[in-house]
Amino acid sequence: MKLDRAPSLVSLAPALQSVFALAGRKILDLDNTWDPAAGTPVFTVNGRYTSRGWTEWTQGFQFGMPILLFDATRDERFLMLGRDGTFQRMAPHVSHIGVHDHGFNNISTYGNLRRLMLEGVIPHNAFERAFYEMALKASGAVQAARWTPIFSNADQPLNRDTGYIHSFNGPHSLFSDTIRSLRSLCLAHQLGHPLMGENDKPINLLHRSIHHALTTARYNVYYGEGRDAYDTPQEKGRTVHESIFNTTDGRYRCPSTQQGYSPFSTWTRGLAWILAGFAEQLEFLQSVPAAELAAFPLAPASAILKAYVRGATATADWYLAHSFADGMVYWDAGAPNIAQPADYSRSVDPTSAAEPLDSSAAAIAAQGFLRLARYLETLDQDRTERYRAAAMTIAKTLFAEPYLSTDANHQGLILHSIYHRPNNWDHIPAGKKIPCGESSMWGDYHALELALMLHRELENQPPLNFFDPPQ
Repeated sequence: MKLDRAPSLVSLAPALQSVFALAGRKILDLDNTWDPAAGTPVFTVNGRYTSRGWTEWTQGFQFGMPILLFDATRDERFLMLGRDGTFQRMAPHVSHIGVHDHGFNNISTYGNLRRLMLEGVIPHNAFERAFYEMALKASGAVQAARWTPIFSNADQPLNRDTGYIHSFNGPHSLFSDTIRSLRSLCLAHQLGHPLMGENDKPINLLHRSIHHALTTARYNVYYGEGRDAYDTPQEKGRTVHESIFNTTDGRYRCPSTQQGYSPFSTWTRGLAWILAGFAEQLEFLQSVPAAELAAFPLAPASAILKAYVRGATATADWYLAHSFADGMVYWDAGAPNIAQPADYSRSVDPTSAAEPLDSSAAAIAAQGFLRLARYLETLDQDRTERYRAAAMTIAKTLFAEPYLSTDANHQGLILHSIYHRPNNWDHIPAGKKIPCGESSMWGDYHALELALMLHRELENQPPLNFFDPPQ
């Protein structure tokens, strides 16, 4: 990435307004044409949103986007659309025991609505706030109950003293994506809620979130230390989409992937989830009372923070080294048609690249860069400047053509997003060799969320966080 070309925040102001205007038209178009009986919109084909039955993990983005847009514009139409969708459609997601997606679905809807109420942007209503908080408490507990216990010390394999929230693949599977679903546990904990287990034993949701994050940092992130033949210093910070465990004896077995090219290459959206997730968790831990953090049984607060910073900065630096001059990335850095070593010194045409680019990975990573820069401001000035420049560079690219979708007949906001390349789910336009020109609910949501983060900073508003600031 060419960081010396990063724009200033002020210079992005016109682009942000364009994003908000386009988002409004596309949100209303989707609302006017989508048939709820078709399921949840996931990605576009020929510019129109379609469904893809796997899990309904994108419905929170469908109704979360209008809530974000209301935050930016104060246009009541979008508040009503997001709030009505949350009331009418989101309840099954609160009690969904089969997924690892609670932070995506429920923080994006119930969480954003509660935040706006606490900020005084929408009128305070005690009953409505209690409704949001009950949903968020239940969501955090349900997500935390999807738990696989493992041991932290190989010398004590019978002591299953740590673990992870397992993916929809089953108890053996730790996904990188889930790091951002920890928000559901963290907010539920902040609201004073535990998960009640057998014999009325309360399970601390903060502790469970830390266990999951430390397990992710240990197994899903590589640090160039020779963990396997591909864990080289040149690939420091690479990630794996999925780690596999033997649930019978609690041992780690191997890397794997569902949406990447191979277990030994980096699926860039998975890396972006880890970058954004650890950065957001670092922000959250700043709001946690020291005594609560000190009560975590396996590590002192200093070790927890060190592990989170290490995971976040390693993945951030990997992204910087493996992104094109404009901040965009291949869907997987090891995909077969990429010349190795790849030439990242330039920008490439997303419609004719060697392999598909994934703008959704860039949108998620940009949030991580922005949050991480803010966290490191008093700790590491060099990284702060580089990571902020990276966020601004990506924002400039996303919020202009050929990535910003200006076609009135295209329902997507950000083009050139990839969902599941190995399964061949992504649309390849006529005359093209790779998927391109389409959008996804998560790509649109995270790009709009990035635009809102920058807009709030321009307007001297509080940072956009999922949790309550310290009192």
